[in-house]
Amino acid sequence: MFTGLVEELGSVVRIDDQGDSVRLTVRGPLAVADADHGDSISVSGVCLTVVEHDDETFTADVMRQTLVMSTIGSFGPGDAVNLERAARVGDRLGGHIVQGHIDGTARVVEIEDGEAWRRVRFDLADDLAPLLVDKGSVTLDGVSLTVSAISEPGAPSGWFEVSLIPETLAVTTLGAKTVGDAVNVETDVLARHVRRMLRLDALAAPVTPVTPPAPSESAAPAAPAPAASAAPDHLTATDPTAGEERP
Repeated sequence: MFTGLVEELGSVVRIDDQGDSVRLTVRGPLAVADADHGDSISVSGVCLTVVEHDDETFTADVMRQTLVMSTIGSFGPGDAVNLERAARVGDRLGGHIVQGHIDGTARVVEIEDGEAWRRVRFDLADDLAPLLVDKGSVTLDGVSLTVSAISEPGAPSGWFEVSLIPETLAVTTLGAKTVGDAVNVETDVLARHVRRMLRLDALAAPVTPVTPPAPSESAAPAAPAPAASAAPDHLTATDPTAGEERP
């Protein structure tokens, strides 16, 4: 686990293609100061395992899927990378919970510089849109940031924005990003779990069959009204004494 607080700006030394993976060597004296074989180091947001190291560099194997999902596939010698060692129990959690498991990438579509900050807008893939919320957490190239604005649901082109302070611009690779550049995106792990649970609940919910209404039965023919008995002649309506008792 990481916190999203970059400890060091490292640099790519070499990339060796191994067919279905690559072996990446990175220079980062601070990152390897207390490193051991098997330790985890975040490289621009991607959690990698140390397989070799010396006093200045460390080497890690990167699977093909990671190369496709992240920006590591475009790395070259000399490229700058953000480095962070795994968090230890008792460390301050200054950022947020970061796993180093990339969800995908996003490209810079707009940059606006203020007097003491920089607003950067990124495109937002449809599959990631439900996992980002205004004022929620997001990790870009391993940097813990807050979503400062986000497009409304149903917008023609999804996007989200972050605001970068001078410190972040100076000590991370984000300060060198220009329009069109890609960054690694990791959404909040809590949001990912919630989406997964909602999807499973929807699949497990019992489906109530819809019973069509029964066809209406034909009404039974009404029984004929009993014929009225003929009134005696002396009780006809024309009889002025109709309804009177007679002796």
